This record gives sequence, C-alpha cells and structure tokens, in this order.
Amino acid sequence: MKISFEIPDRDERGVSPVIGVILMVAITVILAAVIASFVLGFGDSVSENVQAGADISQTDDGNASVTWISEGNAVNLSVSTTSTDTNATDGVNLAEVGDTVKVYNTADGPISTTITVTAYGEGGSQTVVTQEEVTLTNSTA
Repeated sequence: MKISFEIPDRDERGVSPVIGVILMVAITVILAAVIASFVLGFGDSVSENVQAGADISQTDDGNASVTWISEGNAVNLSVSTTSTDTNATDGVNLAEVGDTVKVYNTADGPISTTITVTAYGEGGSQTVVTQEEVTLTNSTA
C-alpha cells in the first residue's frame, strides 16, 4: 500500500480560490445585513393592530347596549353612531373590561343607526372592533 502526497493538477482542483473568496464575502454581507436589521430595530417600525372584544346587542326596551368583553391590548374603547339623534353621537368611552354603555334614541320616533366600537392602543393606534346596524325605538334614557 503506497500513500501518495502529490499535488493535483490544475484541472483536478475543487472550487477555485477566487470563487471561494466571493462566496465568503457574500455570506459576510448577508450576515451583516441581518445583524444590522436587529440592532437598528427595523422590526419595531411595524405597527400592530389594537385588539379587543366588544358586544353590541338590542335591549328589550328598544335601546342598544355596548359591553367591553375582552381587553386584548386596548387601553379604552369609544362608541359612536352614524345618527345625530343618539346619546353616543360624539363618542362615549369605555374604560375597562365589563363596562357597558346604553345607546338610546334622542329623537321622537324610531331611528336606524350604525353603532361603531373603536379600540385605542397605547401608541395612539386605533382599530374598529365591531360595527352593527340597529333600530332604536325608545326615546327614553
């Protein structure tokens, strides 16, 4: 058994040194870009939707009620309607889970309105949580 330590011919070598250097530089640039994105916080610029749970339901007395049922990452909820003849036209706030607001008709006859519940987050972001069309018949609070 003879062991040979001959240097292979130019045609028998693997990847040439130039290609090896190019590959090493490319890998270094990709790693630097990944590390820089974490260090500089490029991922922090993505905004997150505000999440919360709210329930809009018709009450037996002809009004509607809105209840905050799940906090999620919301700080508070705002209830508004499309009609100027309700008590929630300019927005009524719910401060914590379990709070309920009654939306009632301030006009003389029945009205149809859309109740919108908007959740507000800590950074000022806002998301519409739920929206429902209701008919308010009772004009007493």
